[in-house]
Amino acid sequence: MNLELLLKKQKEFFSSGTTKNIQYRINKLKDLKIGIEKNEQLIYEALKADLNKSAFETYETEVGIVIEEINMAIRKLKKWSKVEKVKTPLIHFGTKSYIYKEPYGIVLNISPWNYPFQLSLSPLVGAIAAGNCVMLKPSRYSRNTSDVLEKIIKEVFDEEYVAVVEKDGGRESISNLLNYKFNYIFFTGSPSVGKVIMEKASKYLTPVTLELGGKSPCIVHKDADLRKASKRIIWGKFLNAGQTCVAPDFLMVHEEVKSELIGYMKEDIEEFFGMEPFISEDFGRIINERQFERLKTYLPEGYIIKGGDYDVKQRYISPTLMDGVSFSSSIMKEEIFGPILPILTYNNMDALIKTLHNRPKSLALYLFTQSKTIETKVLDSISFGGGCVNDTIIHVASPYIPFGGVGNSGMGAYHGKASFDLFTHNKSILKKSNIFDIKFRYAPYKGKLKLLKKFLK
Repeated sequence: MNLELLLKKQKEFFSSGTTKNIQYRINKLKDLKIGIEKNEQLIYEALKADLNKSAFETYETEVGIVIEEINMAIRKLKKWSKVEKVKTPLIHFGTKSYIYKEPYGIVLNISPWNYPFQLSLSPLVGAIAAGNCVMLKPSRYSRNTSDVLEKIIKEVFDEEYVAVVEKDGGRESISNLLNYKFNYIFFTGSPSVGKVIMEKASKYLTPVTLELGGKSPCIVHKDADLRKASKRIIWGKFLNAGQTCVAPDFLMVHEEVKSELIGYMKEDIEEFFGMEPFISEDFGRIINERQFERLKTYLPEGYIIKGGDYDVKQRYISPTLMDGVSFSSSIMKEEIFGPILPILTYNNMDALIKTLHNRPKSLALYLFTQSKTIETKVLDSISFGGGCVNDTIIHVASPYIPFGGVGNSGMGAYHGKASFDLFTHNKSILKKSNIFDIKFRYAPYKGKLKLLKKFLK
């Protein structure tokens, strides 16, 4: 359908007030869950074709997370959407204060290719729960998953409520979409495209959430449980072949434990993916040739201590550990977004904190330590989106804590109630009694200032 006509239909549907009905929203969320479960096998097949994801990894990082988001929204929506009565200052004696939870209207959700199912539907769940209509623009690079998404959306929603648009289009399609006036824009992708989104949105002063990325550091202090740290780092880094916006991008390990940790990591790569990860059913592939060629240029940058193999036809790069790099290396100047883990060392935590503090704010940070003092120092000194202590990535899977970036890694946060709040305008209302009126506030004001200051102290 013509975009202009579709947008008109969605605006008319939103204006009808249908989506403001709480039970209607709950029913459609239940329908979405049924639609996902009905098409679960197709989702597995699509993500296997796009990224070589196993069914386990697909459910763990995509389907399961969306189902949990839906379940929470269904359980909590009536509570979240209630008019909230709040306190009123004494100066407003005779009034009551309320916050009304109001949907924005039409949400444009632009999703990426790396977790194409989860990062399309998790924001959509929040937008629907809040009472909005949605246009979803999935990535053309994860074509098989985009096709399944479109199938599910068409089965569950009428297009005037939720529609998939421009699924075969790239940046030009996104640019075209941004010529239209939406009420909210949610974008997941790179900082470079995020800046374009924000600039375009400024034309209509459209509120924007940007879920971007960056170089997320992983710090391993000398007191860490190295055995557990190794497994959790290898799992988090090589999940989805490293194509995760919150993957540990580079490792900062205390020089006293570097050799021991590397030994464990080599063992864990072999335990997880076998001696030949190329034939492992549990190791992914790079999404396309352009990303593959970009990643391949990093391989000569340092000393390969594990991996470094690749296959052009299969878009395969083996799980790779790289030594001998510094912050001046090109691999350390942009997000890697692939299965290559540079390993750097430090010997002074204060100096490391200063170094990381002066870098662009990352989407995540991971710290392995058994010291509460070190934990407090790092968390208090470095600004980043979110992260874990003694693990990696798992914070993203909790609907009880907001997920989002800060600075160059993004703005706005979602998941669970935070998703509902993100797509909700808080309309503040103060209701005044007509029983009496305080004349003190009306002119003339001569001689009243001293009394006013005393009253407001």
